[in-house]
Amino acid sequence: MAASSAPRSFLQVAATEEVVSPLRVVQIEGLVILKIIKHCKEFSPALVTGQLLGLDVGSVLEVTNCFPFPIREEDEEIEADGANYQLEMMRCLREVNVDNNTVGWYQSTILGSYQTVELIETFMNYQENIRRCVCIIYDPSRSNQGVLALKALKLSDSFMELYWANSFTGEKLREKNLSWVDIFEEIPIKVSNSALISAFMTELEADTPVTQCDYDRLQLSSNPYMERNVEFLIECMDDLSMEQQKFQYHYRNLSRQQAQQQAWLQKRRAENMARKAAGEEPLPEEDPTNPIFKPIPEPSRLESFLITNQISNYCNQINGVAGQSFNRLYLMKALHDN
Repeated sequence: MAASSAPRSFLQVAATEEVVSPLRVVQIEGLVILKIIKHCKEFSPALVTGQLLGLDVGSVLEVTNCFPFPIREEDEEIEADGANYQLEMMRCLREVNVDNNTVGWYQSTILGSYQTVELIETFMNYQENIRRCVCIIYDPSRSNQGVLALKALKLSDSFMELYWANSFTGEKLREKNLSWVDIFEEIPIKVSNSALISAFMTELEADTPVTQCDYDRLQLSSNPYMERNVEFLIECMDDLSMEQQKFQYHYRNLSRQQAQQQAWLQKRRAENMARKAAGEEPLPEEDPTNPIFKPIPEPSRLESFLITNQISNYCNQINGVAGQSFNRLYLMKALHDN
């Protein structure tokens, strides 16, 4: 009788499974979107989070339910209470026959400032327990401009490999051909409603299809939104400058160390030549105990990649709002002329 095999870890099991189809669409129930928007707007400008529940079906991740995480004070045991709250909520949902499989989480953001190390760490924690997960980002400030600022994100596979290896040096990034745009992947969102809900919404629809969202798109005053984007952009530029200074300091230390090593080698070779002339054994030309031969660790480029990603996001938002403002001004000019 063959001996039983040793238990395998999660990563080993995942490596032996057949390749699953890539995630193509995040299908969200309309009620879930309304619950996310309500939760984020009620506590804005404070940032809130919540759990996403649903099913992972082939290349589609179905989000059928969600519940918010309570906001706690700093002096409370956040991690322990948060875990107990999630387990209790999922147990209650299971008892009433509601989908209770975790497929990710949602969180609010201010002007799209979500690309942080904390978000990546949360992704990796979820990835240890579930195969695929997404993060739904909702921006109430952007939605006030007449746009539903809702997006689904996941980490790219190539980035997760580097993160597990904890290697974000320039050499590894060039080897993997990874740039700052390859950290996150945005997954298309598809809103799904049952036939009964669609029929009910059709009955509720007014004769004039103009909504508050349509009026928001015609607002001429976009200065506060533009100003805050520019302020955040300037802060990111300062942070990126500080990161560049760290790399400049590292390369200066590296050049100084190389110069010290060359000077030490020249001195040792001259000493060995003198020892050879005296008939003595030469000394080794490498001394690992010498501090000047200790390698200087290269600073991680992860923070600079995230800051660059955030700068690109602010620039895209400024560009989009500026283009819409020009369209509104041309529209108003035509109305005044008439």
